Order: sequence, then structure tokens, then C-alpha cells
Amino acid sequence: MISPLIARLAASVRLDSTSPVAKVSRIAVQSAALAGVWFAADFIVRRFGLPIPGGVVGLVMLLALLFCGGVAPRWVKAGADWLLSDMLLFFIPAAVAAVQYGGLFREDGWRLALVVVAGTLMVMVAVAFAVEQAARLERRLALRR
Repeated sequence: MISPLIARLAASVRLDSTSPVAKVSRIAVQSAALAGVWFAADFIVRRFGLPIPGGVVGLVMLLALLFCGGVAPRWVKAGADWLLSDMLLFFIPAAVAAVQYGGLFREDGWRLALVVVAGTLMVMVAVAFAVEQAARLERRLALRR
């Protein structure tokens, strides 16, 4: 249901056009499609009371659509690139909130820093493991061909 809509929206904006209006339109349509996937995932999470954030479910949905061919990567690339390039703007509210809790950082700052560093290291190790496993799988699949 989602992939035909994304295909129609992507087709409505010529993907090969390089004019500024076409580029902005392409980014807007693709960003809206990505937001639509997130809204659908958030609805599913709320409807079924899942203990998983809507963003995670949306990521899994988008990944499944990309893997099964329901969504071509070029249909969402420009929108995703734009969202990723401006991601810093999404963290401004968190930075402002952190400033409001200066006392907390003075008292427990070292604990918070330890949790952030440990969490970052765990994520980096998990990503490295996942990338290594994906590379091994790709090599095995390439050898079978």
C-alpha cells in the first residue's frame, strides 16, 4: 500500500531533472514519504500498544520495503540525504533542555558521561559486528553466483 504511493509521488517529480525547483520538489516529496512511513509506524505502535518506539518500527518497515523491492533507494535518497544533512537542527531542543539541568550535570555529570561513553562504545561494537556479518554474507552470496 505504501510503496505504490511512494512510487507515484516519486514519478510525479522527475528524478533525472536537475532544475532547482525539481530538486526542491523531489526532496519535499521524498521527505514527506519518509514522514508518512514514520506516521504509519507510529500509528501501528499506538494501535497495538507495542513497547517499541514508532521510529524503530518505521525503520524496520522502510528496510523491509527496500529489501523486498517495494521501494527503490532512489525514491527516498534525496529526502534522506537532506534529513541527514540537517540532523543537527533536530538536536537543538535536546541541547536547550540540557542547559536547563545544569545542577544535574554538576552533581552526576561523571555518571552521565560514563553512560554516554559506554553506550556509544556498545553501539560502535554492535555496528561493527553487524557490518562484518553483512560483508561476510555478501561475500558468500557473491561466491555462489
